[in-house]
This record gives sequence, C-alpha cells and structure tokens, in this order.
Amino acid sequence: MLKPIAALLAAGLLTNAALAQLVPLSPDKAEFRSLYKELVETDTSITTGSCTVAAERMAMRLKAAGFNDEQLYLFAVPEKRQEGGLVATWPGTSKTLKPLLLIAHIDVVAAKREDWVRDPYTLIEEDGYFYGRGTVDAKALASVWTDLLVRQAKAGKRHKRTIKLALTCGEETNGAFNGIEWLAANKRDLIDAEFALNEGGGGQSNGTAIAKGGKVVGQSMQVGEKTFANYELETRNPGGHSSVPRPDNAIYQLNAALQKLEAHRFPVEFTDTTRTYFRVAGAGRNDAIGQAMVALAANPADSQAEAVVNTVPFLHSNLRTTCVATMLDAGHARNALPQRARANVNCRIFPGHSVEAIRQELAGIIADPGVTVTALAPLRPSPPNPPLDPKVMEPARKLVAKYFPGVPLVPLMANGYTDATFLGAVGIPTYGVPGMWLDPDGNGVHGLNERIEVASLYTGRDFLTELVEAYANK
Repeated sequence: MLKPIAALLAAGLLTNAALAQLVPLSPDKAEFRSLYKELVETDTSITTGSCTVAAERMAMRLKAAGFNDEQLYLFAVPEKRQEGGLVATWPGTSKTLKPLLLIAHIDVVAAKREDWVRDPYTLIEEDGYFYGRGTVDAKALASVWTDLLVRQAKAGKRHKRTIKLALTCGEETNGAFNGIEWLAANKRDLIDAEFALNEGGGGQSNGTAIAKGGKVVGQSMQVGEKTFANYELETRNPGGHSSVPRPDNAIYQLNAALQKLEAHRFPVEFTDTTRTYFRVAGAGRNDAIGQAMVALAANPADSQAEAVVNTVPFLHSNLRTTCVATMLDAGHARNALPQRARANVNCRIFPGHSVEAIRQELAGIIADPGVTVTALAPLRPSPPNPPLDPKVMEPARKLVAKYFPGVPLVPLMANGYTDATFLGAVGIPTYGVPGMWLDPDGNGVHGLNERIEVASLYTGRDFLTELVEAYANK
C-alpha cells in the first residue's frame, strides 16, 4: 500500500488532506470521532431537536467508560422536557483544591436541509473539513470535554482537582430554558468550582487550511464579555384618519428617537483584559490600526487614535457599549394614522453597567417623555469580568507556545455573550479557551454550511487535554 501512495504523492495526485483520510485513526481518536459524530448528528435545535436526548447519549458513553450513577446527573424541567442537560463529576484526590468546571452548550441554531449544500445533521468529512450544524458551535468543545472524561475514566486516572462537566441547552435561543442559568440558581453546589472553562476563545488561521500549507496566526483566551439586553421603544397617540395628518405622528416620533440613538456614540472604556488586548494585539499588527490600538490603550482620550480604531467594527464595539435598532412594528391600517410604533433596540453593554443603568441612559439620549423605554425579559445579570489570573493564563500561554510557536496568546473580551454570564453572576470566574481555530470567514457558524478543519478539532483535543491536566494538577 505504501508504494502506490508514494507514487501518487510524487505525481501530485494525492493531497495532504486525502492522505490523512487514508491513514487509520488510533483507537482512542477513532472513539473520539465516533462520539463527535453522534453528538453532531443528534439534532439539538429548539425547533426540531432534543438536548435531552444528546445529554442522555453522552451520559451513556461516560457510564460505559466507568462513571457510576452518582457521578452522573441528568436534568430537565417538566415544562421543557427536550431542553435538558448533564452534569458529570470525576473526583480528584485533593481534599483542599476546589474543582475545575468544564462547560459547553449542546443546543444549536436551527438549520434547513434545503438551504445547505450537505445535510446539516450528518457529519461529513470533505477536503480537510468536518461539515455539519454544531461542528464548531459548540459541539466541538462539548465532544472534547466528554471524550477527555471518557479517557480518564477508562484509565482510572485521577488528578488533584475534581473535574466537573456541564453539557447544557438554551445558549442559542433568547428566552429559552437555559441549563447553566438553572444550575446556577438551583444546583449551585453541583457545579461549584474555582473557575470554569468555556467556549469563546480560540485561534484564527490565515485563511488557508493547515493541510494545504496554512498556519494559525492568533490565539486568544476569552476573559469577560458584554451583557446582552433588548429594549423596546414605544410611541402612542390617538391616531385618526390618514386624510387629516396631525403633527404628533407615532412613526415620526419614534423615528426621531432612533435618529438620536444612531447619532450617539457611547464613550471609550477599558478593562484590564481589553487594555492588554489592544496593547498586545495592536503591537502585533504592524500597521496604522495597530499603532492606534497601542496609543489608545495608553491614552483613552486620544481622539485621533480612536478615530482610526473605530474604522474596524469589532474594535469599535470592543471599546464601548453599543445599541442598535433591530426590529420595527408600527401602524394598524394603510389608511389610518398610526396609534402605536415600536422598535427593538439591542444593546451589548460594557462591563460595569447594569441593564437598568443603560435603560436610563437611553431615555436620557432620546429626551422625549412621549417615548417609553422598557427593558425586555429575560433580564440578564451583569457580572464583573474574571481576573487576568496568572494561574489561568500562564498554563495556556505555555501550551500556545508549544503548539503554535511564535503565536502570542492574547486575552479577549467578547462583544457578545455566552453562558459565562450566569456563572460569573454566582462567583465562578469563567474563561473561554484557546486551542481550536477558525478561518477568517467564521466557518459558517450560525449560518450555512458550518464547518471546522479536521486538524483544528484533533489538535484542539490534544491541546485542551493538556490544558485541563495542567489546571487539574496544580
């Protein structure tokens, strides 16, 4: 078999990606692929799927590996039976060290077969990538965490720290039953930990697959995130016949309020995380934007540097609270003056500000008592960012240097939010791990044809195994 393969390589007829598919996986990696395949192919969308089924399947794998019933806690509430989850506990040897918590959401954004090139709920390996809904977000991480505990249980391996795993539902759907939120409120002792590891960090490639000569150019650890909040702006008046316009038109009044919000820019703010990110990531860019990032980190009042940085949407948002209109609803008939007009404004709130404080600020910006501003449920907590703790950052930094020589690890605050919000609110600092990487286009996460490089998944598995062992034994 080796001679034909060598001949094909010499002739340039066999790519590295194709060669990798011909080389058999080791038994433990084959089992990991099987677990990953089962999880990806279990539909866990809120519309047609079941997180409960996925959690039960992962529990069965853990039990087969050596977990007993007392170490596995499956949960679901009666009114949301298909949105359940799992907590698994693998005991450590230390009586004094607090546990390490691994979390990953197993629900996914819904996907329609007619829109995708491939069946979204079938794991397909093609040209160096795994395709399927959830292959990245966040079943890659959920599979790595579960596989890690499967291997430890099979080997009877125990670390100093107890390791806990929470696979939960509800992260992808606003207002759905959220498993981490429920556990934090109802089973705090079950998930108690010194700190938790979650999605949110990771790397970025240069846009070319590793199998085709690409490379990883960045790795980040998520340390903090913004608070997610929706506000409803509403105007009302008696309306009337459209043939007799009146000056107090509800649509025009709402439009004036939205124009004020559009023109408003929230001030520049920094946390320890974002200041470090702007300084380190900026220094690595070697361009005008990088220079402006470094300057702004040193002097937040530098308006010239801010103007340059603001040209990059992510950086602009990473510096401040942002609020943007996302939905409109107005009027009741084509031939009548509107009696009501409403808009949804979605805000991503910089740490240190509450949902209510931003509501009051929006009302002040609009400065019109005829426009009501209401914070919509669910109201999320606004926990402080976790600290840039050396015991968390240094092991990750060393492993990034080992796996990705020359690539710095930078702390990053997410402009969005994850389940870390609910853990931070009950005193469990939560960090988004580096390791796996994506392409610059985002790999179809939340969109069509979601994918992850095969090399990213397998390398990330090895990286994260070492990272957890470093934390669990220190």
